Amino acid sequence: MQMELHTGIDLAVALVRQDNLTDLLRTATRQLSKTFGLDRCWALELDMSGRTLHCSDLGEAGEFDCGDFSHPFAHVLRSGQPQALSRAASHRLDHAGFQALFEASGRPRSLWLEPLQDEGGRLLGVLVLCRDDVDWQGVVEQPLYTGLRELLVRQWVAQLRTRDQAWQRRLLKRSLDQLHDTETLRRRCERLARTLVGGSESMVQLRTQIVRAAGSQLSVLVQGETGCGKDVVARGVHDLSARASGPLVVVNCAAIPDTLLESELFGHTRGAFSGADQAKEGLLAQADGGTLFLDEIGDMPLALQSKLLRVLESRRFRPLGAREERHSDFRLVAATHQPLQQRIEDGRFRRDLYYRLSQFPLRIAPLRERPEDLESLSRHFIRLYTEREGSGPMGISSHALHRLADYPFPGNVRELRNIIELACLHTPAGDDIQPEHLHLDGLPDAPSDWGGASVPLSVPIPIPGLPALEEIQDLKAAAQAFEAAVIRARLRQYGGNRAQAAQSLGMPKRTLAHKCLKYQVTVS
Repeated sequence: MQMELHTGIDLAVALVRQDNLTDLLRTATRQLSKTFGLDRCWALELDMSGRTLHCSDLGEAGEFDCGDFSHPFAHVLRSGQPQALSRAASHRLDHAGFQALFEASGRPRSLWLEPLQDEGGRLLGVLVLCRDDVDWQGVVEQPLYTGLRELLVRQWVAQLRTRDQAWQRRLLKRSLDQLHDTETLRRRCERLARTLVGGSESMVQLRTQIVRAAGSQLSVLVQGETGCGKDVVARGVHDLSARASGPLVVVNCAAIPDTLLESELFGHTRGAFSGADQAKEGLLAQADGGTLFLDEIGDMPLALQSKLLRVLESRRFRPLGAREERHSDFRLVAATHQPLQQRIEDGRFRRDLYYRLSQFPLRIAPLRERPEDLESLSRHFIRLYTEREGSGPMGISSHALHRLADYPFPGNVRELRNIIELACLHTPAGDDIQPEHLHLDGLPDAPSDWGGASVPLSVPIPIPGLPALEEIQDLKAAAQAFEAAVIRARLRQYGGNRAQAAQSLGMPKRTLAHKCLKYQVTVS
């Protein structure tokens, strides 16, 4: 009796000391095996759904569906009564999991299966005792066994309660984190809406994607037609990212001649090539700690694409003429209006570079696909004009908005801004823009009459920015000024679309971009 009491206290202390359910069940089965001379003892835990029994010691084999009566545990759980099972009966059961448990037990002559439940009748699991002696009453009727079983059940319930409380805390924390993330996303989208204006579904989704892209370090590829605002998207990705305090370095790959683009990106040492009389830091180095925005990436020469790919993989580069490589920690955002998939098929863009650039692809819908944004964009541009000029229209009339809705806007948002700002100039301060103030057919044609009379062919039509013919003293400067004026007028006609302007002038887009850079031609 004294020995039994001493053993019972030791076993009870061992069970109470366990601080998680897994250790509790392993300790209980090990102590029961040792105390009652069992070949093996197993504790199968019923999951929260009440549909599956788990035996962690058996791994994947220890999963028992409670609705599958090809194993005896389902019968025990259903009846709520213990059951003795002989070796012969065990052989006849065709269940892979049970046979694995039977083999791991050493193929005993007899098994005792006992369901365990709390005071409220909730099933916790099944206790499996294995030994060659078939007289189970001599074990399960002992006060020591019943006492330890009851203690095991109480500790099991306590562990489940603790686990449930921990799960509730995790669930609460997850819910709070989700609320915080949702609120953060909402605030950042609202901030982005101040510059990336529009309430259409495509714009709402785009702003959400920009916020998510900004929270990662993935390379972003922005695709959209000319004038859609790809630079605004790139600025948004930078400003909402962890690199917002660093530089945003913008490179227009179409505006820089091929011969200079590599030097602009990588930099060069003094004497690296003819004319390099001093060292120059490249844009890759300037973007260290910030964001590198490669605009019009689709126009980058193939030879430079391969070098850029290596830089993106290693963030290391070598300035022209240098012996050692340099490192730059930048985040890449690229943009293009070119159909890159088609350029890949045509052999003009590297497929591997495309995949490296488009880790987080963003697409901007053209303005004609989201006419519901016309009003908010128009009022946004009116407000910007008024803030800049000090006065301007009060707003825009519904008739003017109807006229805008019928126009396809080949130049997209940039063209709309030019149209609105020109309309602001022709609208009296404090009034609303009316349909007659909108010029939707490009620049007005040259007047065919002057004060009601035909203009003689000999009368020169003045061109803004050019001196009168009799005042020209430098023919080369006058020719350049004329060329710049023509380019500026044609860009305005096509809403800033360089591709269309270049095509109408019969020159490559790259040549037009170079002349815009050379003559400092802008469309405001």
